[in-house]
Amino acid sequence: MSLVSDSALRRALARARDGKTLDVTEAAVLLHARDEHLDALLEHASRIRDAGLAAVGREGVITYSRKVFIPLTRLCRDRCGYCTFATAPNKLPAPFLSPDEVLEIAAQGAAMGCKEALFTLGDRPEDRWHQAREWLDAHGYDDTLSYVRAMAIRVLEETGLLPHLNPGVLSWRDLQRLKPVAPSMGMMLETTSRRLFEEKGAAHYGSPDKDPAVRLRVLEDAGRSNVPFTTGILIGIGETIEDRAESIFAIRRVAREYGGVQEVIVQNFRAKPDTAMRGLPDADLQELAATIAVARLVLGPRVRLQAPPNLVDAEYELMIRAGIDDWGGVSPLTPDHVNPERPWPQIDDLAARTGEAGFQLRERLTIYPEYVLAGEPWLDPRLFAHVAALADPVTGLAREDAVLQGRPWQEPDGGFAASGRVDLHVEVDTTGRTNDRRDDFDNVYGDWEALRERLDSGAAGGHTPSEVRAALRRAEADPAGLSEAEAVALLSADGEALDELARIADDLRAQAVGDEVTYVVNRNINFTNVCYTGCRFCAFAQRRTDADAYTLSLDQVADRAEEAWRAGATEVCMQGGIHPDLPGTAYFDLAKAVKARTPGMHVHAFSPMEVINGASRTNLSIEDWLHAAKEAGVDSLPGTAAEILDDDVRWVLTKGKLPTKEWIDVITTAHRVGIPTTSTMMYGHVDTHVHWVRHIKLIRRLQEESGGFSEFVLLPFVHTSSPIYLAGVARPGPTARENRAVHALARILLHGAISNIQCSWVKLQDDLCHQVLQGGVNDLGGTLMEETISRMAGSENGSYKTISELRAMVEVTGRPVRQRTTEYGRPDGERLAVSAASDGVCQSVRRVLPMA
Repeated sequence: MSLVSDSALRRALARARDGKTLDVTEAAVLLHARDEHLDALLEHASRIRDAGLAAVGREGVITYSRKVFIPLTRLCRDRCGYCTFATAPNKLPAPFLSPDEVLEIAAQGAAMGCKEALFTLGDRPEDRWHQAREWLDAHGYDDTLSYVRAMAIRVLEETGLLPHLNPGVLSWRDLQRLKPVAPSMGMMLETTSRRLFEEKGAAHYGSPDKDPAVRLRVLEDAGRSNVPFTTGILIGIGETIEDRAESIFAIRRVAREYGGVQEVIVQNFRAKPDTAMRGLPDADLQELAATIAVARLVLGPRVRLQAPPNLVDAEYELMIRAGIDDWGGVSPLTPDHVNPERPWPQIDDLAARTGEAGFQLRERLTIYPEYVLAGEPWLDPRLFAHVAALADPVTGLAREDAVLQGRPWQEPDGGFAASGRVDLHVEVDTTGRTNDRRDDFDNVYGDWEALRERLDSGAAGGHTPSEVRAALRRAEADPAGLSEAEAVALLSADGEALDELARIADDLRAQAVGDEVTYVVNRNINFTNVCYTGCRFCAFAQRRTDADAYTLSLDQVADRAEEAWRAGATEVCMQGGIHPDLPGTAYFDLAKAVKARTPGMHVHAFSPMEVINGASRTNLSIEDWLHAAKEAGVDSLPGTAAEILDDDVRWVLTKGKLPTKEWIDVITTAHRVGIPTTSTMMYGHVDTHVHWVRHIKLIRRLQEESGGFSEFVLLPFVHTSSPIYLAGVARPGPTARENRAVHALARILLHGAISNIQCSWVKLQDDLCHQVLQGGVNDLGGTLMEETISRMAGSENGSYKTISELRAMVEVTGRPVRQRTTEYGRPDGERLAVSAASDGVCQSVRRVLPMA
């Protein structure tokens, strides 16, 4: 270990004593503390820990979880140099524990008072071992995680134990599948050292799942998915002191940004025979204590900090002084299969040793008390009853009198009971929303300050007039061949250059679709606004208890579709919040209800985020879910939930929405199964012009591959009531000049790929609609009849437009206007006559006038 000067240690300790925020360099200095410096460090860490416990009403309490260890499979595709858990198929009686073996272990644990079933297993063993793949195939499971999910449900239903899942690296979609069956999950970060991953002979060499970037992405995705998540670092595996400090700071960043890190384990390496690292010395316990203390100082009072009690020898008091407030899971039944040579302490002995240090040992559940008491969005409704049976409703800790018994695990079966402010679609134009923000504004979206640190500080620089002129010449000569730099330059166009850009775009529009401006008579039906996804731009989403929350019944949805049909509509567009209480078949039920009432109506429904939610809830693949949706009556999908298809932007703009990769997968799969979609871009918030260009170019590439996009819709950010704007993170939408430029650029970049470019009258003032119609746009969207999402965000353009109003908007351009179907065909004579009689808007929404 390298040495630091005594004066450097004293300076860092003084900052820690005074409560100053430490940086990585100071943390690394403090990791060297020993002897009297270590004593001072532990004192400062203890003080922070004690303040955190007092703040949550657990002063003087150290927790643990009484668990049973279920080693579902010891096969793994990784080859870590220190691991004895992973083994080869020929050393096991079977690749996986059987369901009977899983339930026998769980039942024995329940009989001994355990409340946690810790599922531990290797990463995706079927990718390395054919025996694992064959076992899964023979037993009817698509992959290891499908088996994990099934066994978690069996344990819940047959024993009442709460699963804690440690299946290794998970994707965002994996987390959606597993969250409904487990109150908590975990994965050790271990270290951020790339050297240990890339250098031959190092601890993580040859282990694809130990890439630090991949593991950090898992922590972030867990936070985005509102999963209470356990992580930690492993010290003494060859990392440097600086690596150790950086790892702690990496965890702090994720904890601050998403709030989902429920505990951090600081674990010391213990050399094991028959491993590549058997000759390395064990991590020193003073070194462990210093690391725990620095972790406490860096992570702060709210993060729960743990040291495994079977790895600290007799130094319980030292670890408590270092700042831990949890001993982790302790099993009265099963060994620690990861460290089998280190038996668990007896729980009575652990309580006594904790008491000797002046603390009381209390049992918790696998999900920490703070998340138990918070409930949604951290705890899935399908687990409410299982957790409530074991949790003290006041403290969130384990109930001492809890009775372990299985309870059914099932999808919510309450159906679509109408509730809340179901007339919001008309009231939004009169009385408006109740408050400009939700009551949980300060915490539901994560740490706003941490988000600001994510922002791209490099705003796009200006472009010279000569660069813009050169880009204009290229746009006219080879529109689809514009380079990224040239396209970005065009977004700077102003004055005469902007007029020229609009002219080029409008000429291309005339080539592609002629002069007609089209619109569709349709109705938006937002069947619920209850949502816990946590999109930071969204002013529509509400908690079920919020004053503006509502959910429509199936009959109400069908009534609105029928009313729209009577007004001449040919399309309903259905989207809603990700409501945790709706049944797994919700989306199919909605489509069937509309088709049953209005067989001729085109059902344009369900964003890619809703598709992922539906597939996760039904445990279907995306392709199988889309086939089922098509059979239920879904005719096309809105390509919303795209926002900006760049994850660096998405993870500022949203918290839990699907990543870019998943959006692409849903859209391309829909096209492959014969479901057309629209494509969209919401812009002008925390993005840059470069992001806009890359987004549009990506849309073009996808269209060239699949051909399934019917149109491209530009959606300028409406800021007024958007949380991310109210928090001072986003700008107040694009300027009028930018709106003109990006509509024109979309026409140019998509020329020859997507014929229809649509502007959103909901988000643009009428005058801007006139201008973009003369700069490449050929479609106005629909009459909508009820537009609630943008109105909740503060749009002032009303929630519907009549046919007469749409036609008047186009008249100033001198171009002809045509009513269309969703597929850009011509409605039949009956539809045209009915819509003309109603002027394209049903009577119920005309009871009030749009705000002036």
